[in-house]
Amino acid sequence: MHIGIPKETCGGESRVAITPEIAKKLVGKGFSLEVEQDAGLAAGFHNDDYVAAGVELVERSQALAADIVAKVRKPHADEIAAMREGALFIGHIEICEDDGTLAAMFAKGIRPLAMERIPRISRAQSMDALSSQSNIAGYRAVIEAAAQYGRFFPLMMTSAGSAKPARVVVLGVGVAGLQAIATARRLGADVYAYDLRPETREQIESLGAKPIDLDIGEEGSG
Repeated sequence: MHIGIPKETCGGESRVAITPEIAKKLVGKGFSLEVEQDAGLAAGFHNDDYVAAGVELVERSQALAADIVAKVRKPHADEIAAMREGALFIGHIEICEDDGTLAAMFAKGIRPLAMERIPRISRAQSMDALSSQSNIAGYRAVIEAAAQYGRFFPLMMTSAGSAKPARVVVLGVGVAGLQAIATARRLGADVYAYDLRPETREQIESLGAKPIDLDIGEEGSG
């Protein structure tokens, strides 16, 4: 069984579907991995890292023609055209945007496995790509905000005076929101958070943030 890993082509995308560490485990289980040249460079993985893991470096067309194609982002029209009939595609399908991607895949008999649609249950926890990426998004959002803020996040006291801690407001306390709260707190900010769901109040307070109370007569879940 051949697994192909093509290079991501979306602008600003630096991730790769399979790292050398995971590739080595798959090779050990009997899979043949074909990784496009330089597919992992943007993520900090060199071609030699994949070769050392037992992976074959190939051209893009060969990676897309494998029995199983693994990508981070959904396939473009030209990628679907290059995939073989009946192939299995594993990645984020992003099916909230109905742009014809699924229809094109079904027309060619390609079987999609949308990683973001895997249920959040104990048995599938190790495959919960959505939560892991949401964690990263929450962390990165605060880091980017701190870089753009132009002042300090923590309380700063010097002989020349002091600066009050920044006030950070997090709207939405899901996986990304909780990580954003934790990151902002670690940076020393005074954090406030809001979510429609009343049960998140305890989670907000457990991270050292202050819940925002708004009586708007709405509740949400999920």
